[in-house]
Amino acid sequence: MQSSAEPRSGRPSRPGRRRGRDRRGRGLRGPLAPPEIPLSLTRAEQFDELVLDAVERLERRWPQLSGVEFAVEEVPPPGAELWSDEPVPLGRVVQAGRGEPARIVVYRRPLEVRAPVRADLGLLVHDIVVEQVADLLGLDPEIIDPE
Repeated sequence: MQSSAEPRSGRPSRPGRRRGRDRRGRGLRGPLAPPEIPLSLTRAEQFDELVLDAVERLERRWPQLSGVEFAVEEVPPPGAELWSDEPVPLGRVVQAGRGEPARIVVYRRPLEVRAPVRADLGLLVHDIVVEQVADLLGLDPEIIDPE
């Protein structure tokens, strides 16, 4: 029979120490990372970050892109295949007009479906942004980003 001074686990008790949440071996509970760490971003927020990275990379080389708006939408609107060569468009360019700046729209869900591995999504997003910028500027994509 154990004495009352020793806990059942065989470890000496410490006065003033509370038992924590880990008393049954479940580990710590709560968020794995603080909100400012990318681990806690949603898939949509991670996708937005990929688009922003691609745009920032191109703006360094093409300063005229500073006046272009970039947007992310979940899916193309119905009938979008009419203004695209693809059955499901991955992005589109809206030319400037009536006091509104030019706009490049990237569609998140079709790109996520086409990226077999999550790591490939960043490359695919960059390629689509380059293609849309090339279309807007009337240049070849290889001129916009030779890499």
